[in-house]
Amino acid sequence: MDPVTSGILVVIALLVLMAIGTPIAFALGAVALGALVLDQGMGELVYFGETFFGHVASFGFVAIPMFILMGAAVASSPTGRDLYRSLDIWMGRLPGGLAISNIAACSIFAALSGSSPATSAAIGKLGIPEMRKRGYPDGVAAGCIAAGGTLGILIPPSVTMIVYGISTETSIGRLFIAGAVPGLMLAGLFMVWTLIACKLSGGYNSPNPVAAAAAQIKENVEGNMKALVRVLPFLMVVLGILFALYGGVATPSEAAGVGAFLCLALAIMVYRMWQVKPISNIMRDALRESVMIMLIIATAEIFAFALSSLFITQTLAGAIADLEVNRWVLMGVINLFLLVAGFFLPPVAVIVMAAPILLPIILAANFDPYWFAVILTINLEIGLITPPVGLNLFIIKGIAPDIALRDILLGSLPYALCMILGIVLLCFFPEIALWLPNLIMGAGT
Repeated sequence: MDPVTSGILVVIALLVLMAIGTPIAFALGAVALGALVLDQGMGELVYFGETFFGHVASFGFVAIPMFILMGAAVASSPTGRDLYRSLDIWMGRLPGGLAISNIAACSIFAALSGSSPATSAAIGKLGIPEMRKRGYPDGVAAGCIAAGGTLGILIPPSVTMIVYGISTETSIGRLFIAGAVPGLMLAGLFMVWTLIACKLSGGYNSPNPVAAAAAQIKENVEGNMKALVRVLPFLMVVLGILFALYGGVATPSEAAGVGAFLCLALAIMVYRMWQVKPISNIMRDALRESVMIMLIIATAEIFAFALSSLFITQTLAGAIADLEVNRWVLMGVINLFLLVAGFFLPPVAVIVMAAPILLPIILAANFDPYWFAVILTINLEIGLITPPVGLNLFIIKGIAPDIALRDILLGSLPYALCMILGIVLLCFFPEIALWLPNLIMGAGT
């Protein structure tokens, strides 16, 4: 069977399995195993096991469960509540300020947790009911949280950037810093659209009446300042991790391990989580997400191996490389491919399968691999708030079940357009992603 036909059959089989509700990891593994056995016989079962366990045995992957544990310690503690309250006191009483403060809270919480779903859930549980109570339209309330949550895979430290760095053998520290400014740029674009949406709808909170009691205002300010003080140690841990990575003090795995321990210790001491149950819940959540991601990485590697064995990867890469077009047209084709892939697959699976294939093409077209990592990540962010998978959409639906999924989707789509605008800006001005890493770590790859 020729590679094109094989590739079409593999994609159809994968889509069918996902359509009937098969978990992503099992769907990838089943299709890969079936393709290998049908093409090369039962002897491939030996290589299946070797590839499966051999790939995830890399020491570099230790950083993933450690960063996830760090995020779980933050997400399972009242840190999100305190962060939300402290930002609300500064911006919540301005026209449209509460929605903007939610995006700011998502940006900061993304740096603390490194997880998009955790960010959407932690801030959404507090922000969505409060925004609706103050008169915000359901679409704006749900959309700004769903979009703000996507920043978790771009703003450092990011688990997806770690996976990209290991898959492409690029510097994880440089990848982290390359995502910082674009992440802030996207947060700024989200805030601008949120303000416009609030103005257009006419539904946003008004400042407190002048006649409000001064004692009540003072109490609110004092309470929120105390909440901010409780959040600061966690922010210092994140800054310390980034300093250790950029300064060459520690490897990503070492920095992640120390960060996980410190965040867990802070959650216990700051919020007095001395009981066994809260700590066991943190460990349970971290273990569950770590196993899910590592299983996806392992089966995605098997899937990539199957595609290579069937010469599907080589055929696709050759077809893209043989396109006699301008390099920006080539980049447009790659962006379209990543966008479609992000609609159906989680970011980790797309990176493990696609990044090693696309990187040689990117380098041949004279694009920077760290700039491309940011472009790739933003494309995958769009997939988090667009159907059919749209993980953040379903998280928001779980938080606010009385909001129609249609309203959540319509409220999120303008933010997807903001991300596309962000990609365009990065194409015109690559230094948005490259200036800071070149300044801190020097030019080069």
